[in-house]
Amino acid sequence: MKIAFIFPGQGSQSVGMMNHYSELPSIRETFDEASNILQQDLWSLASSGPADSLNLTINTQPVMLTADIALYRAWQQAKGSQPHYLAGHSLGEYSALVAAESLSLSDALKLVRHRAEVMQETVPEGTGGMAAIVGLDDDTISSVCTEVVNALPDTSLEPANFNAPGQVVIAGHSRAIAQAVTLAKSKGAKLAVTLPMSIPSHCSLMRPAAEKFALMLDKTTFHPPQIPVLHNVDVQAHPEAASIREILARQLYSPVRWTETIQTIAALGVGHVVECGPGKVLSGLTRRIDKSLENIALTDSSSLLKTVETLR
Repeated sequence: MKIAFIFPGQGSQSVGMMNHYSELPSIRETFDEASNILQQDLWSLASSGPADSLNLTINTQPVMLTADIALYRAWQQAKGSQPHYLAGHSLGEYSALVAAESLSLSDALKLVRHRAEVMQETVPEGTGGMAAIVGLDDDTISSVCTEVVNALPDTSLEPANFNAPGQVVIAGHSRAIAQAVTLAKSKGAKLAVTLPMSIPSHCSLMRPAAEKFALMLDKTTFHPPQIPVLHNVDVQAHPEAASIREILARQLYSPVRWTETIQTIAALGVGHVVECGPGKVLSGLTRRIDKSLENIALTDSSSLLKTVETLR
């Protein structure tokens, strides 16, 4: 029986998201460790917020990384089976690399904090954004983006997250996003809504950010992953440090190919997919992508301990 662990990223955070894991000692221990590294009280952000502060990209990214790894450490402490494959959605890819022992938690925290900073600096607030479109196929959504860009000179708009069949996030300039939402609805989208994000992730507007971020990646130590990590950009595992650095820089301006990631996990013979992080956003996507996979969200202490026993 093969197991894959998937790690959520930005969008899965909520105030109080770690309150259901209070019986697991690694949770607070990991948050204390991360808080010391960044000299910021991440536990307070996760447990008390306020939501506006937690949802700031510069805070969300290190908090979610810490939450993912805290749960993975709890899994290990409970003698859970080692997964055969790892993957992370966008930011979650850094959690996967820490779990694979390719990247230390300290270096990962510093990277994601810097990643958030360069992303926000590159596109000033109000200039760019993202929108979710549900109910249209990938080709139709791509054509919506092309039509809007042709109608609005000097704008950028692209598919950013291929999350599941019929569920795609687009990213680009704010005025292009607004027009695309209207156009998608006219083409029959069940839902087309602007997301509360000021940063247009995973699109060409992030190329300058990727160039800045690459400088820090070059100074960071990566080790060969002890567990294969499927990366967002190309749905491939990269065993060498140089290729991991390159793929993480490209990730900033490349779409997240999540549908293909889950399909590849299934094709590799995986039977159980475990969402290792707060919430169950990725479990919902997995069900939409491949109903044959048994997917489990570690939503609280009891579900984690039960899953350890089930998959042992």
